[in-house]
Amino acid sequence: MSGGPTVQGVDPVSLQRWFEERLDITGDLTFEHIEGGRSNLTFAVSDEAGGRWVLRRPPLGQVLATAHDMAREHRIISALAGTGVPVPGIIGLCEDEVVNGAPFYAMEFVEGMVVRTYEDASALEPALLGRMGASLVEVLARLHDLDVDAVGLGDFARRDGYIQRQLKRWRLQFEQSSTRDIPRVLEVHDRLAARVPEQQGVGIVHGDYRLDNCMMRPDGGVAAVLDWELCTLGDVLADLAAMIAYADQRAAGDVLLNASAQGYPSPDEVRDLYASHSGRDLEHLDFYLAFAHWRTACIVEGVFSRYEAGVMGEADPDLTRLFGDRVLALAEIAAECAGRLR
Repeated sequence: MSGGPTVQGVDPVSLQRWFEERLDITGDLTFEHIEGGRSNLTFAVSDEAGGRWVLRRPPLGQVLATAHDMAREHRIISALAGTGVPVPGIIGLCEDEVVNGAPFYAMEFVEGMVVRTYEDASALEPALLGRMGASLVEVLARLHDLDVDAVGLGDFARRDGYIQRQLKRWRLQFEQSSTRDIPRVLEVHDRLAARVPEQQGVGIVHGDYRLDNCMMRPDGGVAAVLDWELCTLGDVLADLAAMIAYADQRAAGDVLLNASAQGYPSPDEVRDLYASHSGRDLEHLDFYLAFAHWRTACIVEGVFSRYEAGVMGEADPDLTRLFGDRVLALAEIAAECAGRLR
């Protein structure tokens, strides 16, 4: 069995045996890296009869196993099967590193499209993009309404103090990575830390919920929610705010995002759609929006600092400037939202 061209991160002979023990495979399997992910690696798996599956594994040479926990992702997707939140069907989990050099799991291939870029989104009819946005919000509300104990995730993570932990984590990250004076970031942190709203119950927080982390159907519905590596339990309004913030073109600077294309719901429309599907009180949404923009500012500052230090290789000066300017813009938007808090 050839397994096709050599693909880094894949042992085709060993994986062929693993798949054959679980599925009816025809001929040799081939493996193709799916571009787009920024952390864990995703591969399309095919056999000679047209059967298709997906394999997920940690990045090559990764150090922190806890940051790329395959068993954790596998548990989430398995728990969500049959809940009304569309996820791929799970084939199996392998934690024996002898098989493929690292833990991995395999799942069914879901037909659909991933709308990654502004160009991808602009190529769609605005009405279709609007239906996609509406479906995304409906599925997000459905995820947030799940009873974490009923789906078997009650002990998955800490249930309370989500925002407080996030504020502490990202302030530390910012202070350790930034090499310039951006007082706005610390000012917003202090204002948020003093005004954290009471968490409304405990729900499943996806952690990175947006258009390009879902597989979409041709009719505009969500075919499958993907990329669960940041999932945890906690305050679900952080997910909603992050989705709204992502649709705010001011936060993207000179870069056009898929959520900026004509037809995608505006930030106010995302909020109203969520309110129509969820019974959660959105009175303090400005707090969560400030937090979402502030958190992104901290993340992007880390990227900017790495480019500035040259640890990302030879960097385009314009790209480095773009990251740096975006942090400043995000900090100002966060301050604007935080300024509305009582």
